[in-house]
Amino acid sequence: MSAQFDSEAWISGPLHQLAVRMRTAARRALLEAIDHGTLDAIARPHSIGAGDVTYGIDVPTEIVLDRWLEESAAKAPVSLLTEDAGWRHRGPGKNGRVVELDGFDHGGPRIVVDPIDGTRNLMTDLRSAWSVVALCEPGDSEPWMRDVTGGVLAEIPDSRGENARVFHATRGGRVVLAHERSSDGAWLTRGAWRADADARADNGYFPFFRYLADMRPAIAEIEARFFARLAEHEQSDVRTCYDDQYISNGGHLALLTLGTYRMIADLRQWLAVRRGQPTMTTKPYDIAGAVLVARTAGCIVTAVGGGELDFPLDVKTPISFVGWANEVTRARLEPHLNAVLGL
Repeated sequence: MSAQFDSEAWISGPLHQLAVRMRTAARRALLEAIDHGTLDAIARPHSIGAGDVTYGIDVPTEIVLDRWLEESAAKAPVSLLTEDAGWRHRGPGKNGRVVELDGFDHGGPRIVVDPIDGTRNLMTDLRSAWSVVALCEPGDSEPWMRDVTGGVLAEIPDSRGENARVFHATRGGRVVLAHERSSDGAWLTRGAWRADADARADNGYFPFFRYLADMRPAIAEIEARFFARLAEHEQSDVRTCYDDQYISNGGHLALLTLGTYRMIADLRQWLAVRRGQPTMTTKPYDIAGAVLVARTAGCIVTAVGGGELDFPLDVKTPISFVGWANEVTRARLEPHLNAVLGL
């Protein structure tokens, strides 16, 4: 990392505070909608952004993010990627006004933010969503996943959640897991977090994410063949290999980091290429910060087949990935997945 750029200070300071502000805005919208009986209104599509559909509940967090960008850019240059607007480059101009900059080569950080990953869960008050933030040091071009030096993965609980979990991580450093009050971000507990070393092949969650209905049969077939191999070769009790269809890649990687998930396979883009049919997939802004957090904790996150997971940080690149709770789990189970996939 650059001696002049302090990723830890950015992660634990302004980017953590940004996550608190986005959570506050999202939960205020959710709680007001519940109180007023207008939950359906925040669950309606609002607009089509550069990368995904914006729903009613997304709007307050995007306003917060826009304000944060202007506040930050008034002090120093910054580049920000969001799913609604793509990359924006801002910095201080004359008379204290914020001005648009030509590109990345301004000496400030490059930041990727998904304010609400898991919108569809949160807008129906079903389950937590997550804010996913990735930090890259200053550079003169669009960054890639390999350039991410810090991440914040912050929970946005549903209406019943009084507390929120927040992960901070810097590359080459450690993961800090904090439990905060949902209302104001005050810390309740805080400490270092590390993935466990258990290589069990059952008695846990081993999800294969199946989003669109047209892909479910093909993914379910892969899943069934994978667990058949575990039963045969690993003597797994597949009755205790649980499924969880969480519509949030940030949530997937949070649960992987916590050890609740023993693996997570998002095969959508990999399968779409083989079928010759496009589908909805995860995008770079959904997972970049979460991947950094999971890897720093000791989880393994790879491309399908086990190769390096690297991608440009933009609003369009479709991504598939596989995550393992730790290296020993990967060593035990990845060969079975690759055998099923013909890799």
